[in-house]
Amino acid sequence: MDERFVSINPDARIAEDVVIGPFTTIAENVEIGPGCRIGSNVTILPGSRLGSGVIVHSGAVIGGIPQDLKFRGENTLAIIGDGTVLRECVTVNRGTAAKGQTVVGRNCLVMAYSHIAHDCIIHDNVIISNASQLAGEVEVDDSAIIGGGSLIHQFCHIGAHIMMQGGALVNKDVPPFVKAAREPLSYTGINVIGLRRRGYSADKIAEIEEIYRLIYNSGRNITEAVEYVAQTMPQTDERDLILDFIRKADRGIIRCYSGV
Repeated sequence: MDERFVSINPDARIAEDVVIGPFTTIAENVEIGPGCRIGSNVTILPGSRLGSGVIVHSGAVIGGIPQDLKFRGENTLAIIGDGTVLRECVTVNRGTAAKGQTVVGRNCLVMAYSHIAHDCIIHDNVIISNASQLAGEVEVDDSAIIGGGSLIHQFCHIGAHIMMQGGALVNKDVPPFVKAAREPLSYTGINVIGLRRRGYSADKIAEIEEIYRLIYNSGRNITEAVEYVAQTMPQTDERDLILDFIRKADRGIIRCYSGV
């Protein structure tokens, strides 16, 4: 690192082995863990916390002030978990009084030009493809994959192990294990390939498929279907995860694609 070409506030806490590219700015109240690599022209603002092994590519901005008119300058955080990669021109705003922090979990990949707004919670092993835009207080569960150019409405909840098509307009919650596609965004089946890659057995995938068949294709409304599944399907972690997700979906969940 050539110190002539970087601006590092003396109050920033940076591990000794961190590599920092030229023309990068690191503000006060920043912590950067060991093994991180920070590219050129990166801006890391107050309240940013980077774990170990984080890679930040050129032009990214971490810890920017929330784009929320209710923000009053409160002391909040933007947290990036171990091993996560932020590609070119990604922006991660810090939190507001609502949650106090924006969190991107461990081993995530956030591709170029994506935006993660205030108070979002991104869990581990998530992939957010190029130019996707997440509004405030969105939550994305473990191992979800969001297609490029997706627009996710504030407060939406994206379930674990889902696969979402590119260009999705998301204004409902997306329950775990599903494929979400079409317009309007709809349930189009189970993310079978993704589940196989993550070690789910054929029997377990068949169980998940049967749960969603009952939820979406049994002729019951969602509330009735959830209670029917609870009464008739054996209790498993996957069943309980699906039912708990749907019961807590204040925005409602995506509907089944009708083929029309």
